[in-house]
Amino acid sequence: MFLNDEDLQFLTGAGRHDARVRALRAMGIEHRVRPDDRLIVLHSHVEELLGARPRANVHNMEPDWSAVRASPSKA
Repeated sequence: MFLNDEDLQFLTGAGRHDARVRALRAMGIEHRVRPDDRLIVLHSHVEELLGARPRANVHNMEPDWSAVRASPSKA
């Protein structure tokens, strides 16, 4: 589910925490910092951003207008 330290180093090209955070931000990759200062990055997010799987775009979905069109007008 999450990238491990080796994956993060490969992805960011950085070994230090602060450099990894800068690289993730620069690439637009969502991440969180745990209380123990470790980075959390979802595999699925990275796969979507890099094109390994299609992005689920719920914001641009068109509503199903058939129910509205079929209902009788109350005008």
